[in-house]
Amino acid sequence: MILVKADGNQTELAEDAHDLGAPGVTILVCSSCRDETGSDARPRAGEHLAQGAIRAAAPENITVRQVECLGNCKRRLSAALLRDGSWSYVFGDLTTESGPDLITGAKLFATSTDGILPWRGRPDSLKRGLVARIPPLDFLKDNS
Repeated sequence: MILVKADGNQTELAEDAHDLGAPGVTILVCSSCRDETGSDARPRAGEHLAQGAIRAAAPENITVRQVECLGNCKRRLSAALLRDGSWSYVFGDLTTESGPDLITGAKLFATSTDGILPWRGRPDSLKRGLVARIPPLDFLKDNS
């Protein structure tokens, strides 16, 4: 996985996210997502979305990372919001212009006291585009 910093420089992602010293919310953007035409042209639409999120994140304490595939191809441009000890969120049907929406969502998520991304204040693209909400690992119970 590649970490793309707000200044546009790329570095290899550490095996353990804690090694990065990036507290708060992390945004994962699928850089391999294609636009509605399905074109393989580079840069792909997902890369444009990631760059838009990186530019919008520059003044904030929000990490944006590009990943090669989130496996949500039927919903086109995809991203996820992650926060330690909290639910994780996967979104689809985003556009190349959704970067600022991801930052708005991340800031909202960072202020959540219960680890759940609030509905109120969430940009429309993150309301309509919700694909999945995944519980934190410590939330899971052993049913054996």
